[in-house]
Amino acid sequence: MRFLLPTTILVALMAMLMLRGYVHSEILADHRIRPEAATDKVPEKILDGGPVIDTRSGRTTSLSVPDHRLVLTFDDGPDPTWTPKVLDVLKAHHAHAVFFVTGTMASRYPDLVARMVREGHEVGLHTFNHPDLSYQSKSRIDWELSQSQLALEGAAGIRTSLFRPPYSSFADAMDDKSWPVTQYVGTRGYITVVNNTDSEDWQKPGVDEIIRRATPKGGKGAIVLMHDSGGDRHQTVLALDKFVPELQAQGYDFENLTEALNAPSAHTPVTGLDLWKGKAWIFLVQAAEKTTDVLIVCIAIIGVLVFTRFGMMLLLSAAHARRVRRKDFRWGPASVTDPVSVLVPAYNEAKCIENTVNSLMTSEHPVEIIVIDDGSSDGTARIVEDMHLRNVRVVRQQNAGKPAALNRGLANASHDIIVMMDGDTVFEPATVRELVQPFADPRVGAVAGNAKVGNRDSLIGAWQHIEYVMGFNLDRRMYDILRCMPTIPGAVGAFRRSALERVGGMSDDTLAEDTDITMALHRDGWRVVYAEKARAWTEAPESVQQLWSQRYRWSYGTMQAIWKHRGALLERGPSGRFGRVGLPLVSLFMVLAPLLAPLIDVFLLYGVVFGPTQKTVIAWLGVLAIQVVCAAYAFRLDKERMTHLISLPLQQILYRQLMYVVLLQSWITALTGGRLRWQKLRRTGVVGAPGSVPQPRVSHSGNERRPVG
Repeated sequence: MRFLLPTTILVALMAMLMLRGYVHSEILADHRIRPEAATDKVPEKILDGGPVIDTRSGRTTSLSVPDHRLVLTFDDGPDPTWTPKVLDVLKAHHAHAVFFVTGTMASRYPDLVARMVREGHEVGLHTFNHPDLSYQSKSRIDWELSQSQLALEGAAGIRTSLFRPPYSSFADAMDDKSWPVTQYVGTRGYITVVNNTDSEDWQKPGVDEIIRRATPKGGKGAIVLMHDSGGDRHQTVLALDKFVPELQAQGYDFENLTEALNAPSAHTPVTGLDLWKGKAWIFLVQAAEKTTDVLIVCIAIIGVLVFTRFGMMLLLSAAHARRVRRKDFRWGPASVTDPVSVLVPAYNEAKCIENTVNSLMTSEHPVEIIVIDDGSSDGTARIVEDMHLRNVRVVRQQNAGKPAALNRGLANASHDIIVMMDGDTVFEPATVRELVQPFADPRVGAVAGNAKVGNRDSLIGAWQHIEYVMGFNLDRRMYDILRCMPTIPGAVGAFRRSALERVGGMSDDTLAEDTDITMALHRDGWRVVYAEKARAWTEAPESVQQLWSQRYRWSYGTMQAIWKHRGALLERGPSGRFGRVGLPLVSLFMVLAPLLAPLIDVFLLYGVVFGPTQKTVIAWLGVLAIQVVCAAYAFRLDKERMTHLISLPLQQILYRQLMYVVLLQSWITALTGGRLRWQKLRRTGVVGAPGSVPQPRVSHSGNERRPVG
């Protein structure tokens, strides 16, 4: 399901976009218009005949409308703005007309088609998306007709035998390119209807001029061409309201085509499977329209979230950097020099634990090191014991999970400040000293360090390096200023012992114990701050599967923590402040925004393929440029080399999809009540203590899993 459901959703979204593009003439549309051609192959009786051409069953017949009868025809609709106004005018004057609808518009506005039929008007086909049929193959013509009939069946429950080709004119304009189309359409059972009076309302020449052009000479009958779609048709509506009563006063009748010709109705009711196929088509089109509308709203939301987050990160991280980098900046009246306890929970960390402990031994701050072996089966505890280092103790326990291991270490710790780190992480000599200085402020209950990716030499490592520097550390500066930092990273964090004890220590209620404890401290009134110089180097996952497992746990655990602390929304004091500021920001920026972000790529793909390509690419490059600015600023703050940003565009295309699927799967797990197992990540031990010689990579196989405590 982790692949099937997200893939199905993405495919469904793309299908909805494609369907919308199809009914909006963005896909498969052909806007070519053929110039005039010779007329030597067109029969003279057609060129000299009337506007109704019947080529069914091998006939070649043309008919004209009798005198004092007018057939008003409206092309290109229905339009949600102008068609109702036209229908209102016709109804007010008890007149009928023929509406030559396109399949695209009929599919989008089926209620208007149903109203046309209900009020006694006739409906004809004007193709599906208005191509010049002289350029099209017979199969494309069949497709244009059948799709239009499908829309008509679903909208009004009828089929029609009337057809008007796009870009048609008078009968004498028929030429050697359009005549074969007319003949072929006749073999499919359609009567072709052109016109012999053109109002030219599309030019918007003025109401009086439209009336003049639409009025036949000498009481002759006529088929009048007007439009109820394709632009601003207010002149058409005004002219119609004046034209109809004026000619009715002159003895004209405004009738349907078949009424004017005293012929059977052009409409045939449909039932059974054909009717349900039509209704299914209308349903899908309406669903695509509504889905696209929702997607556009989501795009607007993600746009606001992305730009808001970028703006806040740039402004607030700059404020944070200015504050902590002032020469006179101090956390308190005196530096923190008291020894601290460093807890290192370890489960099967044989490849990394020696580097981790060695890095602590070079600390510039006095430390007590406690390695809590959580039931390892690879000799992790024995490796530490065989190192015979001072101030290093090993505490063994049966496997009970990381929170239990940390609580066990807390019970064995000797000092009032507790530093926590992962067993695959190494500290720089100054890390502990920089990490504990904020505790000079008695209001500080916890400190987040600056976690960095140590194995950034691969593409996936470089992507995570960008994410850590930009997405995590820049965020932490922002959250520090807002006083609602959501997570103390497990790789490098410090806590005041009394603060931990007041909130009950580490909890195993969630899979993100670091986020859970941080939120609990906020609710208890403690400040949580960020120490940028407290750098720790951690080993990031080196395969997609490993990255998936880690981020799945993080995402699901974060959702659990948000849900666990939801009560803060209604509380007062520090808890209420965190609930009404911190929880919404975390939910928007860490859960909702990443979940919606792939929509940008969906619309990018759609825009590149179906247009407008140039505007789409420019818009995407604009968003990317903003991300590059933020990333470059984050790298500058952390004094990182800019060369890794070369992979940022690819990260935005590929990495975001992975995070989307992870988040979606986390949502599915949460909504279905599923239980997520903790999966132990395979380590290589390539991240060594600062200044040491990196260990060679070793290929390992197998699937190590951490039992659930």
